[in-house]
Amino acid sequence: MSAPDPTAPTISLIDVASYLPENRVPAEYFAQFAESDDLAGNLMFRAPKFRHHAAPDETSTDMIERAMMPLLDRHGSEMLDDVDILITHSQLPELPVVGCGGEVAHRLGIKPETVIDVHNGGCASFIHMMKLAQQLMIASGARKALIVNAQNSAGQVFVQDQVRGKPQAAIPGDGASVGLLELSGSSPVLAVTCRTYGEYAGDMTSVSTPQRKYWEAGPGQIHVGFTEAKISKVLARGNRLVPEVAYDVADKIGVRPSELDWFITNQPNRIFLRNWRDAMELPETRHPDTFEECGNLFGVGVPLTLDTAVSDGRIQSGDIVMMAAFAHAGDFAGATAVRWGGR
Repeated sequence: MSAPDPTAPTISLIDVASYLPENRVPAEYFAQFAESDDLAGNLMFRAPKFRHHAAPDETSTDMIERAMMPLLDRHGSEMLDDVDILITHSQLPELPVVGCGGEVAHRLGIKPETVIDVHNGGCASFIHMMKLAQQLMIASGARKALIVNAQNSAGQVFVQDQVRGKPQAAIPGDGASVGLLELSGSSPVLAVTCRTYGEYAGDMTSVSTPQRKYWEAGPGQIHVGFTEAKISKVLARGNRLVPEVAYDVADKIGVRPSELDWFITNQPNRIFLRNWRDAMELPETRHPDTFEECGNLFGVGVPLTLDTAVSDGRIQSGDIVMMAAFAHAGDFAGATAVRWGGR
């Protein structure tokens, strides 16, 4: 990957905000349905204490709109007047094909020149969207970009009566996050690395019993097709990919990984969290996570954890924050570093 162009305009991540649904679900909810399963003892599926589930009628757009409220409170509604770019990612789009971008723009009352829905970024989608926004802003001269994530599958897919007893069901949680980028140097994005590993793109599959395509009607309820062999591959890839992209960004900005102020990752499980900070030679105190309260928030995990650590005062103005994540079974990974400018 090439080094950042020193002559390019500076893009800043000005602020982040997030939302968690009211329904706070304890691990005991899933324990009562637990089935005897070959994967029940696997380290990948050691459940967090809590996770939040979206209400049955709560959509991605609803959660994104609620995540926007703190941002609007801090910056005023005029913040939206010059948003030229809107990029969205929903883990489970309610509308087939088109995603939620158009509805989000309408709900927020904005008419950006560019609206993009991304689907391949997965748990690394916040970083993916930051890179896309940065490139589009530099190329077009756009003043502001809004990037939004919604994770809405926990309370819809993983509570189905054929799924909730499986070890995988207790791990995900729901929520939403938003990030505001602008053309300025106040909270600069120092570098971004994104990598695609197409050879792994088909490894995260959906299954049901009896088997059917996810869009076909039938009695079997769709869930993720985990096997011991697939889990071993995902663990090996994830352990490698996140430190790789983080080290690449650290090299670009001339900072030793162990000297980073903060390291924020996606949060599939405790094993990955421990292995990643060990690989970066960082203590647990500099690797915030929200796993015990929120579970695996997929693409929302990185920005919501950033928001949490800023809101509780851990992350201060001037701190270098490294964000890194991998997606699905390892087909995509990304990292970015920001010198946080404060709120």
